[in-house]
Amino acid sequence: MLIGTEPQDAHPATGAVRDGDGSPGQEARAVARVAELDRRLGDPTDESNELSYGRLVEADEAGELPEAGERALDELGLGADFVPRAEGGGLERLDTLVRVMRQVFRRDVALGLGYGVTSFMAAVNVWAAGDAAQRERLARILTRGGKVSVAYHELAHGNDFVRNEFEARPAEGGGYLLNGAKQVINNADRADAWVLFSRTSPAPGSRSHSVHFVEREGLDTDTWRVLPRYDAVGVRGCHLSGLRFDNTPVPASALVGEAGKGVETALRAFQITRAALPGMAVGTADTALRTVVRFALGRRLYRKSVMDIPHARATLSGAFTDLLTCDSLSLAATRSVHLLPEQTSVLAAATKYLVPKLLTDAMRELSVVLGARFYVRDGEYGIFQKHIRDLPVLSLGHAGSAACQATIIPQLSRLARRSWFSDEPAPAELFRPRADLPDIPYDRLTLASGRDGLSATLVAAVDGLPGATPEERAVQGLALQLVDELRQIQEASRALAPEDRTALAAPGTFALADRYAVLLAAASAIGVREQAARDGGDAFLADPAWLAAALHRLARRLGRRPAELPASVDARVHEEVLRRFHARGSYDLYDTPLTG
Repeated sequence: MLIGTEPQDAHPATGAVRDGDGSPGQEARAVARVAELDRRLGDPTDESNELSYGRLVEADEAGELPEAGERALDELGLGADFVPRAEGGGLERLDTLVRVMRQVFRRDVALGLGYGVTSFMAAVNVWAAGDAAQRERLARILTRGGKVSVAYHELAHGNDFVRNEFEARPAEGGGYLLNGAKQVINNADRADAWVLFSRTSPAPGSRSHSVHFVEREGLDTDTWRVLPRYDAVGVRGCHLSGLRFDNTPVPASALVGEAGKGVETALRAFQITRAALPGMAVGTADTALRTVVRFALGRRLYRKSVMDIPHARATLSGAFTDLLTCDSLSLAATRSVHLLPEQTSVLAAATKYLVPKLLTDAMRELSVVLGARFYVRDGEYGIFQKHIRDLPVLSLGHAGSAACQATIIPQLSRLARRSWFSDEPAPAELFRPRADLPDIPYDRLTLASGRDGLSATLVAAVDGLPGATPEERAVQGLALQLVDELRQIQEASRALAPEDRTALAAPGTFALADRYAVLLAAASAIGVREQAARDGGDAFLADPAWLAAALHRLARRLGRRPAELPASVDARVHEEVLRRFHARGSYDLYDTPLTG
């Protein structure tokens, strides 16, 4: 419970609290919404389901989004989940939105992106900086099942969008004239409105750009057009095309926030989307792991199941551990938007950088267990092949890996001087998956910070971790190594030359950002386990075994050579892999009941 809130009654089914008026509280609403979505989409392993994995792969092969999937999400009113409750929608907690969208992503990444996440990425710009009239119009579009696209970058300039050439030139008599092209826009052809990052001044620098919310209805159809659709290797069903405008007039009311503040608006919006999107993708890797567990249990070699092969068992346990690590970092990032908005810039960028990498690596390792069946594009294991093609798309675009590292790098030296080994640890609520949260404070999201409570959680844990069992002692030893790693990163960050504190830094500085992101993941996992042990809710999350496994894998990723873990660690993690498979529980922090 957050400090300053009144006591609330526990919900009998979920343990979630109820609001003061007796209505279901945040967690009860979240559980109900996730279950509603899962139930409506149905069992994806049931071939009679119109949204089975087989049908989803067929739609992908045809290069289209599944019609049945879009119809189901329309019926569920999913667009309202991207609209804050204050604007008449259902968005109140960012981590809840992640859990809801995880149900879509575990079935089809293209459906998750193509139906809704693109609208969310566009909308946060308006929620963060738009006026009341813009928010009302956007809320009306989304709650009625419409779509909105966002166009930040241009192919000629990639992620360096402050060099964009697309113009919104002030027009005589008021308003703006749109000129230029935007490429690779999801849903450009069928969106009801577009959020366009536009140059409003010919002068160089970030103050020459603004954000415009442009509605399709009422535009002069002779002055704009949709560009041809792109073919893609991943998310083949998404409608990726572009827009070209030639002196298209739009009213002055299209400007979002102040003129010249486009970069600030975009960077604040990135903090929200970078925090949220990676956690949604955990659902994709969940399906991959579940698919390979099914294969390993059913496939026999040398009179034994594949599951009996030590390498296969270790691969499955490792993938599960990585999913828990990714979800821990995602949890900290999404909840920091609410609780630590001034510190979210670095954490969100680290999450968007590291989580897709960990998930992609885990899926590649799982593909080895599948063997030749990994290459099959249809049948029982076709969904694995589709997911492994779709997942890397999440590392591209305006929030790509290099762009995220470029957000972290300029802040390393400041964090090294002002924060590491001196800041207070992050609040306990950051690591409690089911705890209530205040509304998103859009106005408190800052572009840079000199504080890092998450790393302080790692430092504080060294003295606070128990060491009574072999698993706990393993955690202690690993945490000490990781704190030593943070000390080395601090020294290296303090010594950075001025030119290495920018996006044009040397490769070694990018490697420094990578190492730092790994430590943030370790701190997140430590925080989650600590709170689970204190709260006494989930017995597995309270067990030090999974944390030992997680820290061991992260230490090895950093090039360390930690001591071998006790055999009991692998046994406990493997046991949980099988339990959740047979009980149909999700492979994340929530162990959510699934239909298949």
